[in-house]
Amino acid sequence: MAEGFGRVRLKGWQQAAVALGSAVGALVDPRRADLIAALGETTGKPAFQRVLQRMKSNPQGREILLDRPRVISKNVGHAWDLPENTFGAAYAKFMGSRNFSPDDRPPVRFMETDELAYVAMRAREVHDFWHTLFGLPTNLIGESALKVIEFEQMLLPMCFLSVIGGTARFSDKQRVLFYRHYFPWAVRAGMKATDLMCVYYEKHFDEDLEDVRRRWGIIPAPTV
Repeated sequence: MAEGFGRVRLKGWQQAAVALGSAVGALVDPRRADLIAALGETTGKPAFQRVLQRMKSNPQGREILLDRPRVISKNVGHAWDLPENTFGAAYAKFMGSRNFSPDDRPPVRFMETDELAYVAMRAREVHDFWHTLFGLPTNLIGESALKVIEFEQMLLPMCFLSVIGGTARFSDKQRVLFYRHYFPWAVRAGMKATDLMCVYYEKHFDEDLEDVRRRWGIIPAPTV
């Protein structure tokens, strides 16, 4: 079985139980990436199937499915050596400034096929590319705004639930800021961007950040 996939086959009631338990646990502690991942997998099969079909219908999406690139240190480490203006360097700066590792993503466990498991893993691993492209921080507002974009791009129920859970934790000031500035921007940005699951990001690391933003229809986050 491919690296990063450790599939567990669940019956319908088991899947519902994992989804419910993951949802409750993620609301209690939104830092639990494993619970958020489990919620995404157990509620997201129809969405991932739609993404898979879109990728199969897109030349670059088909290339990604054929190559199955993984966003792990041994594959993206060269980004740290690229010129400052490049997309790769911006990604490396985003990761390094937060002491993040591309190897920290939890494995996919609850997808029925290797193909769907890869799509779920790809969606998980390109998350930090999207942070970089949209210029979003990793605080509660930034993550909630990115979940709006992810929902528009993939229609994953987990993204919608994450926005509800995240905004419920906002202070009054954060809530006003989010709904006045970030939410309307995220809705617009998610609609304007190209199909971001069909972008072979690793092949564009050495290109200028602003050039790839324009090409992919990226509207950077507001500075407020």
